[in-house]
Amino acid sequence: MASIALKSFIGLRQITSENKSIVLTKPNTQTYHKIRINASKTSPRVNGRNLKVAVVGGGPAGGAAAETLAKGGIETILFERKLDNCKPCGGAIPLCMVGEFDLPLDIIDRRVTKMKMISPSNVAVDIGRTLKPHEYIGMVRREVLDAYLRDRAATAGATVINGLFLKMDLPKSTGSSYVLHYSDYNAKTGGAGEKKTMEVDAVIGADGANSRVAKNINAGEYEYAIAFQERIKISDDKMKYYENLAEMYVGDDVSPDFYGWVFPKCDHVAVGTGTVTHKGDIKKLQIATRLRARDKIEGGKIIRVEAHPIPEHPRPRRVLDRVALVGDAAGYVTKCSGEGIYFAAKSGRMCAEAIVEGSENGKRMVDESDLRKYLEKWDKTYWPTYKVLDVLQKVFYRSNPAREAFVEMCADEYVQKMTFDSYLYKRVVPGNPLDDLKLAVNTVGSLVRANALRREMEKLSV
Repeated sequence: MASIALKSFIGLRQITSENKSIVLTKPNTQTYHKIRINASKTSPRVNGRNLKVAVVGGGPAGGAAAETLAKGGIETILFERKLDNCKPCGGAIPLCMVGEFDLPLDIIDRRVTKMKMISPSNVAVDIGRTLKPHEYIGMVRREVLDAYLRDRAATAGATVINGLFLKMDLPKSTGSSYVLHYSDYNAKTGGAGEKKTMEVDAVIGADGANSRVAKNINAGEYEYAIAFQERIKISDDKMKYYENLAEMYVGDDVSPDFYGWVFPKCDHVAVGTGTVTHKGDIKKLQIATRLRARDKIEGGKIIRVEAHPIPEHPRPRRVLDRVALVGDAAGYVTKCSGEGIYFAAKSGRMCAEAIVEGSENGKRMVDESDLRKYLEKWDKTYWPTYKVLDVLQKVFYRSNPAREAFVEMCADEYVQKMTFDSYLYKRVVPGNPLDDLKLAVNTVGSLVRANALRREMEKLSV
């Protein structure tokens, strides 16, 4: 495999060229000029122009989709209402995303090489012993990452519109246009924006959990979590503790079905939590998360408060005719870990690649069969990951005793290695049969101890 040299950095500051470089193994990625063209010869040609595609939403999914489309010869329009968007997520990205999406180091705030998993009884387990010297989890701010991907799409040829997508009129006949209705804020015509319409050949919905594109194609509803996060500015001395460390708290106090977190950013920490089952208690859960971390963030000043819905599973419908959903709009957030940034960008790119292939680089019209190739490839590659993490969340996040067992398991070096390898490189990691057997035995043992503890706690509560 090819490798690329990446300079070391601290926060947002590039280290001088005199420092040694670290070598990051770059996964085999499909470059745009290698996309195999296999459009149906019966697909009508687009005469006198190139295929025109609208991407609604300018997050990682939309930015990656727009760049891929523009580089593939598609006339691309990217709509984003909030160009300073800072969705309240932890901001963790896997190592493979840095190489696969060619991300510059100056948009990555921190390299996390250590994590603490903290149980309901405040037992802390250190995670990260199996990481190699060049491996880390990147911490980004969404307003920085999203803007970078949108700007790169614009450089590739996409037109970025600061606009709010309102609705779309579906085609009245085969091959006719979608008519998009939106408010354009580029013209500075006031708070309401200027109402406009645009005709396009296909639409990629990358507009988040409350996707209006999804509603327009009756994609169906799904259960969602509420993520609540506070950006907290703490002293430089306290920031040193979080220089390369992230914390995850589990327990009924911080979330009955998820976890609380403290993740380091460039000059502050992001403290947050999420829940599906107790949305009305989200502020109480956030207070509990701050309380669990109080000694390490004491004296901090809240500089920003954020909240946002997070999908819990894929929508019933993700493709219809010449409309496809990607990222949060499609429901691509994993259970247990709550990860969505990489999967958003990856789904946006895969969907755009399917359109580039099916249209012969913008020369032919596409249809639903072209977009379903993206869907089939996505499900084949990532569906097992979602199912496994769904099971883990149901098993280990259901009670405090089960969470104690989960944290106990995290101390196992084999568990850490398998977890980090799968997370960092987004591939299924083959295990050692003997170690897998030991892990199974240890898991059963942890759950037995958890159940015994639960029964004793129930006796005390009677």
